[in-house]
Amino acid sequence: MTDEKPPFPPFTRDSAAQKVQSAEDAWNSCDPQKVAQAYSEDSVWRNRDIFVTGRQDIVGFLTAKWQRELDYALRKHLWAFDGNRIAVRFQYESHDGDGQWRRSYGNELWEFDDHGLMTRREASINDVRIDERERRIFGPRPQDERGRELPLE
Repeated sequence: MTDEKPPFPPFTRDSAAQKVQSAEDAWNSCDPQKVAQAYSEDSVWRNRDIFVTGRQDIVGFLTAKWQRELDYALRKHLWAFDGNRIAVRFQYESHDGDGQWRRSYGNELWEFDDHGLMTRREASINDVRIDERERRIFGPRPQDERGRELPLE
């Protein structure tokens, strides 16, 4: 049986936005197994300067990520879409074991197979140190904030 993860390409504005929100929800769970199910068995990633291939490596990457990036909270926003591709802008906040908070800004390029599984993910990310008082992302996005973009600051 083939894994499937609707919605399926080709994407419309609504289905692309749904895909982005589903990804945000999964990543905010900080559950590597759950997140990995959205990717094909042979999915290829570039995350900053790290290259990852396949679900097993994705689980390992995310496990290590969320051991370092504590109290992780993410917001994704649909930037563009075409056919089986989606471009996303995102921001997330987390802190390290010493309590230093960071806001991370990034762009992702996603490519999907016909079953709605992501086969390619390229993420470019920059980090900014912030004081805990500067935080503005807390836990999963409340229902009334879905679809709203965070300011760039």
